[in-house]
Parts: sequence; C-alpha cells; structure tokens
Amino acid sequence: MELRHLRYFLAVAEEGQFTRAAERLAMQQPPLSQQIRTLEEEIGFELFVRVPRGVTLTPAGQAFAEDAQRLLQNLQQSVEKASRIARGELGTISIGLTSSASFHPFTTEAIRAFRAVCPEVAVDLAELNAAEIIERLAAGQIQAAFLRKPVDAREGVAFELLLDEPMVVVLPVGHPLLKGRKRPQVSLKALAHEDFILVRRPGAPGMYADILAACRQAGFVPRIAREVPRMVSGINLVAAGLGVTLVPASMQRYDQVGTVYCTLANPSKLSAPLHLAYPAALHNSAATRFIQLVKERAGA
Repeated sequence: MELRHLRYFLAVAEEGQFTRAAERLAMQQPPLSQQIRTLEEEIGFELFVRVPRGVTLTPAGQAFAEDAQRLLQNLQQSVEKASRIARGELGTISIGLTSSASFHPFTTEAIRAFRAVCPEVAVDLAELNAAEIIERLAAGQIQAAFLRKPVDAREGVAFELLLDEPMVVVLPVGHPLLKGRKRPQVSLKALAHEDFILVRRPGAPGMYADILAACRQAGFVPRIAREVPRMVSGINLVAAGLGVTLVPASMQRYDQVGTVYCTLANPSKLSAPLHLAYPAALHNSAATRFIQLVKERAGA
C-alpha cells in the first residue's frame, strides 16, 4: 500500500463519484478505478458500494477513511514540523559560556535577540570553563559558545573574534594603591609584590598565559597565591582581602562589596577578547541561524 492509494481512496470517498474524484486528481477514471480495486484486493475487503448516482462507503470503508484521514493529517503535520526544524524555526540549541563571557552585555543581548526572532527554539545554557567548552563542542554536546581566548585549536572547532575589551585590576577596599585617588589607575608594575588570584590555568589557559606574559613584560614574575575555578570566585577572595586579580572590564557589572575596580595604566598590553566558538561542520539549523545572528551583530 502506498500513500497515493490512500489519497485516491479519500478523494473518491469525499466526492462520492469516480468521475469527479478523477477530475480532482487530474487523472482518467479507469486508472483510478483500477487503483481502488488494487487497494481493496490488498486489504481484503470492499471499500465502496455502487449506488445510482455514484458510490458510498461500506461500514468498513467508513472506518478506514477516518483512520486514513488522520494518518495523512499526521503525516502532513510531521512534514511541516520537520520543515520548520530544517529552517531553524524549531528545535533546541545548547550554548556554552564562560563566567566572564556571560557578564559581557553582548552575550546576553545576542541570546535575547535570537529568542526574539526564533521564539520556538529552546535554548539551553551551560556555564563552563574554556577547556570544557572545547571538549563539548568537539563532542557535539553544545552547538555554540562564548569564551574569552581559545588556546586549544581543536580540529573541527571554529572561532570567531567578536570584540576586544580592556582588563581591569580588582583591589580590596582600603588597599594602599587606592589612597588619595578619586579615579584609581594602576600599573602592572605596581602589583609586583601582590598576591595574585587567577582562574586556574587548565580552565582558562589563554588568559592565564596572557597575564603572566604581561607581568613579565612589566618586569616581574607574579606571585600566584590562589587559583580559582571562576572569575567571580576570584573577585570574592579579593573582597576578603586575600589578594588582587585582573578581569575583563565588563566584570565590573559584578558589584561585589569590598572591592574596587581600577583601570590599567597601559591597558594595550593586556586585553580580553570575546570569541564565538562553534563546530566547523554544523548540522543544527537553529544553531546555524544563531551563529549567523551573532556574527551580524558583532559586525554591526
């Protein structure tokens, strides 16, 4: 049995005549009659009874027509649903983001803009470190991600630079470098004898290496007192007076009591890029639309 047999059968059932059904189907009446006979032989019972002005359904034919109609409607709905998924209008997209990337307004605004144009796409967010993001992208567990500086150039994972922003120094309230300064500006060299709190190297290897390189360029090797899993954790430890840290400027949105954010005297030596990462071979249409939207917003 083929779908065309069901369509032929329903056309005859709805029209009540082979002649009108054949016209509706743009075919000749004899081939249509033959197709209905073939269908009846296959299913083993009669579908129609001939009457003076055409045909009427048998009780078995009536039951079969109801189920056939539902079957074709369900099939059409399935085709429409799959078509919308193929166009990126339905589906699910999993997005990873590092803690510092989540604080930049570009990230949240891009996700909100995508939700506005694709409201029926479910968006799952996962806060991860940079190393975890690369692993999950390579494994196909997430389809896009925002992170700072990628280091692991994993095959099959693409990166797009979205923007760059300066780094700032986070000092505890009452720190000697803050005395008498209304708008604190601190040089890296002034931090030579401080205890540094940094995000663990395995989690954010690119930013970790950049900070160490910038300090060496300023003439000292930083004393790493503590390593933390997230930048927010580092800022909290600064508030507790356990050291200093450097974070992207957008992290100032995390207004932790007991801390002061200070601009760097020479910020050009140390900056915080924001990247979009995604699988080079992507088969998720919703994710493809999201990535294109992010690129367009970055370009604008």
